[in-house]
Amino acid sequence: MRPGTKPKGKVLIKWSPDFAYAIGLIVADGCLYKDGRHLSLTSTDKEQIETFKKCLNLSNKTGIKLSGGGNPAYHVQFGDVLFYQFLVGIGITPAKSNTIGPVSIPEKYFLDFLRGYFDGDGSSYSHYDIIYKNSFRFYISFTSGSRKYLDWLRAKLFQILGVRGYISLNRNNSYTQLKYSKKEAVVISEKMYYSKELPRLKRKYLKIKTSLHIIESSRSGEIGRRAAFRSQ
Repeated sequence: MRPGTKPKGKVLIKWSPDFAYAIGLIVADGCLYKDGRHLSLTSTDKEQIETFKKCLNLSNKTGIKLSGGGNPAYHVQFGDVLFYQFLVGIGITPAKSNTIGPVSIPEKYFLDFLRGYFDGDGSSYSHYDIIYKNSFRFYISFTSGSRKYLDWLRAKLFQILGVRGYISLNRNNSYTQLKYSKKEAVVISEKMYYSKELPRLKRKYLKIKTSLHIIESSRSGEIGRRAAFRSQ
């Protein structure tokens, strides 16, 4: 860049559902390089990368490489000084995995941010109780290497949705999970997917949709055999 030349940004920095979703993906799976300019996103889901590019109107090529387990991983890398500075300004920094804390997200777009983070570092799980015959259990969780970040996320979810959840460490203390079960998991899921016209990872959405269908059918007395709608 020539002296006195102002950097031009590729990304339009303007809050919207798509923009907030992309920020959630960056917090989960993004990387800010130490050069102050370049960023990348990596995922084992190609759909995730293409959705991310669409949300930020990027035309950069999607690359492919092998993950640690030998499976293909997709990634996109781009340079944008202004966007990089914006991310740092809202709390997203290089080497963020174990150090990230609160992120400045407008409350209006928090659920879109949450859905992006869930698609990157969240999961859902459901099953029928082995003791109570017709009892269907449903859980969702958010994972991070930073306890400080999950403490903030938990507080925001309580503030906005009134859900409490709980935080647990894995056995090796290498990551932390924020977990919600039963009614709280349903509340979060329904709020995250508040519209059909939203960016989302299809496989995670369909898994939650199946679980919510089972729960709704149970409420209306339409549950049949256990295997009928077993979650994937």
